[in-house]
Amino acid sequence: MILRSDEHDDLPAGDGVMRVHWFRPADAGRYPGLVLYSEIYQVTAPIRRLAAWFAGHGHIVAVPEVYHDYEAPGTVLAYDAAGTDRGNALKFAKPVAAFDADATRTLDALAAHPACNGRLGTVGVCLGGHLAYRAALDPRVAAAALFYPTDIHSGTLGEGQSDDSLARMAELQAETLFVFGRQDPHVPFAGREAIRARLEAVGATYQWHEVNAQHAFLRDEGPRYDPALFAEATGWALSLFARVLTPR
Repeated sequence: MILRSDEHDDLPAGDGVMRVHWFRPADAGRYPGLVLYSEIYQVTAPIRRLAAWFAGHGHIVAVPEVYHDYEAPGTVLAYDAAGTDRGNALKFAKPVAAFDADATRTLDALAAHPACNGRLGTVGVCLGGHLAYRAALDPRVAAAALFYPTDIHSGTLGEGQSDDSLARMAELQAETLFVFGRQDPHVPFAGREAIRARLEAVGATYQWHEVNAQHAFLRDEGPRYDPALFAEATGWALSLFARVLTPR
């Protein structure tokens, strides 16, 4: 599909705005909606390409800037030590309630977009995997693809490093897809086991994949990128979205 990927809206948010980037098929029509959550670096070139990938398979994709409370609209953090330190600092500075309010704001905008057919899903990588999970607690979300989501197992997202993500898993109505790298130090074996045990305990509808890969293996820059696993893992997500979000 030919895409439109040069659009954004600045949504009112607190005392400022939250910029949301839009990626969608150029052809007129209404498509399933996805909120795509970035890593700690915000809307980088690899994140834009990932959004375009999902849009090219027939979705309208909203990508919010997760640190709008602290950074000017359009800010992109670099994939270097300074960018990593800043991104991690903000991940623990922002209150979880503010992340959740942003999710509601973004889902509202996506559902109201004239190119959206009203069927909603979420997808995210790293920090974004956790945020996509929390956004999927909204009952409007029917499917969520979570790639190596950090901090769910440890409950350390947000201000005070004390979130309730595992505790709220019983609220999850969306079908979820979890994908982890077995060599990822950010979500070790014990952490993965804790997440899966909780999914089983609450009777969640989910898929689970562990692959031989490092953290950030989907990011198409840097030494950890695995193109073959990118194709396989995003294929699992596309299959989920096609089955759950496509009108029958």
